[in-house]
Amino acid sequence: MLKTKSFKKVILLIAIIVTGCFIVSLPAMAREVYKIGGIFAVTGRASFLGDPEKKSMEMVIKTINDKGGIDGHLLKGIIYDTEGDPTKAAMAVSKLINKDKVIAIIGPSLTPTSLAVIPFVEKAKVPLISCAAGVAITQPVKPWVFKTAQSDVLAVAAVYRHMKKQGIKKIGIITVSNAFGESGKQQLQKQAAEYGIKIVRTESFGNKDTDMTAQLTKIRKAAPDAIVCWGTNPGPAVVAKNVDQLGLNIPLYQSHGVASPKFIKLAGRSAEGIYLPTGKLLVARLLPEKDIQKKALMNYINNFETKYNSSVSGFGGYAYDAMNILAKALKGTNGNKEKIRKALEGLKGHVGVTGVFNFTKEEHNGLGADAFVMVRIHNGTWELLK
Repeated sequence: MLKTKSFKKVILLIAIIVTGCFIVSLPAMAREVYKIGGIFAVTGRASFLGDPEKKSMEMVIKTINDKGGIDGHLLKGIIYDTEGDPTKAAMAVSKLINKDKVIAIIGPSLTPTSLAVIPFVEKAKVPLISCAAGVAITQPVKPWVFKTAQSDVLAVAAVYRHMKKQGIKKIGIITVSNAFGESGKQQLQKQAAEYGIKIVRTESFGNKDTDMTAQLTKIRKAAPDAIVCWGTNPGPAVVAKNVDQLGLNIPLYQSHGVASPKFIKLAGRSAEGIYLPTGKLLVARLLPEKDIQKKALMNYINNFETKYNSSVSGFGGYAYDAMNILAKALKGTNGNKEKIRKALEGLKGHVGVTGVFNFTKEEHNGLGADAFVMVRIHNGTWELLK
């Protein structure tokens, strides 16, 4: 009888302990999921940008959730395809804000789509981290808008520094007729004198143009020492082929907008010898071990290639950095958007795959000149230049 009573007491004690533990754990189990929006050009002409960005964002979210989330809050990515269209991007961001009630947004992939959604996030006061390059995205500073892609200000400076070393004095430029191309053209014109460079001819091409022979013929007549093309695929690949066909035996420089294996595939043998600025991701394995970014770069490369069985691109790296930066900013905010914004603005020394980020109230891109290296395409791959 005594044994039975003792046994019942033990069972009762265990039940009390288990119930207590369950009650204590309820707040953690009931913590709200953080909804994070994503808007990328997953399909369409710019899918080479948006597809790896979408995959990279999803990969980071899974890694964070596998470790228990942020302060016990799991993350839910809600991603829409813009197809590279500004109108669809605006509709998607409106849906994320008003229907899905996200607390932050990653993307879009392009400068035109990023500029299209800025008024929406500023009005709704939702933090956005763009994956596009145009300097107009963050300059002048907009309180709720940040970006991870290297600015075309830095890209042009990298190109001009290399040209100066090569003794190039006169250039012709050909830029795509959209916000990315216009921003690049402005920087090419603005910085030229600083590096002793004169622009002798300026031409442009449409986003869907399939032949730029006429524009390049006009550039040839101006007798430049080199040509700079500023755009994103497929236009720059057409320019490369036309330069080859016309027998223009002068250096061709491209922008960081073509820094992916896709460009080499599109341009074929005409890609040989082309110079361009790029983040370190494309040449990560060629970097010295002491490079501050190498560990982060190789971690991203190994994880992405293992998960998706495909090569990384710098564009995917923009979303990878954006999601990791946002994860840091989320800590201790309880999902409060203003606290997230302030945390982003105060982020310092984040070593990403795109560069080392140091945001301030005056700088919402946070990258320095060391975020770029110059490469040359040689034998169908990237050659790191010193």
